[in-house]
Amino acid sequence: MTTYESDIKTISSSGEMVFGILGDLNNLEKLVSNPKLAEKAKDIRFDTDSCSFAVDGFGRVGFRIVERKPFSNIKLTSENAPVSVSVDIIIDAISENQSTLKLVLLAELPAMIKMMVGSKLQDGFNSIAELLAKALVPNP
Repeated sequence: MTTYESDIKTISSSGEMVFGILGDLNNLEKLVSNPKLAEKAKDIRFDTDSCSFAVDGFGRVGFRIVERKPFSNIKLTSENAPVSVSVDIIIDAISENQSTLKLVLLAELPAMIKMMVGSKLQDGFNSIAELLAKALVPNP
């Protein structure tokens, strides 16, 4: 199993609010308009517990929430992916109006694939964490 961890992102929102938003994948729909994401994923679909998207040259991939630990962790697993992948969204409340977010990806990658895409996967994972952190900042 290969592990990729995002940088820890600080968010100016409570852990409860961050959990509430990320615990319902419908709330991620506003990220679809992000140009960086639009370059990578097409035909993005959401519901409360799952999301799926098409990646050029790869096909349709999805993730489903399989576990929610209130205000601290959301675990997703892959669907229709050629390898087993899980993602943990780790939320840590710092104060009443501040929390941190970290993403941890576990994937069963063959050695050759890991060598070819490992650094791109790490960069992409950090970009996703950054995108989520920016989207979770409340509007004034």
